Amino acid sequence: MPEMNTSSLPDLIFTILFFFMMVTTMREVTLKVKFDKPVGTQLEKLARKSCTSFIYIGQPTDNLKAQFGSGHRIQLNDKFAEPNEVYDYVVSERGELAEVDKPFFTVSIKSDHHTPMGIITDTKQVLRKAYALKIMYSANRPRE
Repeated sequence: MPEMNTSSLPDLIFTILFFFMMVTTMREVTLKVKFDKPVGTQLEKLARKSCTSFIYIGQPTDNLKAQFGSGHRIQLNDKFAEPNEVYDYVVSERGELAEVDKPFFTVSIKSDHHTPMGIITDTKQVLRKAYALKIMYSANRPRE
């Protein structure tokens, strides 16, 4: 019985590897808070995601409740923060953008629909001090 020709096998493997590299997205942030986004009626899709920084507000996930309690917390990137730490986060995020993208800098707040308005208001006050005036709130479309 003749041997099987395996000369094209490396090409096939690299093609499959390249395919998975192109279609897979890497998760940028590991969520430490759980949130159920509120439902909104007048929603717009985020235009320039590269110019957007995300602030997550919600209760810690079940595996972190023992360590951080069950109150609502702010998550910036991969760590919990207090409202006054949002200023430094926004300044550093804006500083990483190119000069042409800085006018399009937007902060998106992803919060649980049961989050008290006090923590959101505190966050908005710090954003105002950091001169981050373009704020978006993430929401889901209503189910029909």
